[in-house]
Amino acid sequence: MSEIVPVSQARAELRSVIERAQEQAIFLERRGAVEAVVISPHMYERMIAALEDAEDIAAADAALAEDGPNVPWEQVKAELGWS
Repeated sequence: MSEIVPVSQARAELRSVIERAQEQAIFLERRGAVEAVVISPHMYERMIAALEDAEDIAAADAALAEDGPNVPWEQVKAELGWS
């Protein structure tokens, strides 16, 4: 669930907006358009981690789709000195 708050109201009630943002995203609206979103640090960290995971998965999928020979994991470890 999220909430839309006019910027002028958010300015006047900043402490309350920050408190409510601990539980849900607060969208700040000015002249009928959303200008910003206030979220908790915990939610931000979770979103960044999810984005990084999605980027890693996309990169792995792209690498697997490339033409050319595959290199066995044992060979990679040996070349890196991990075995």
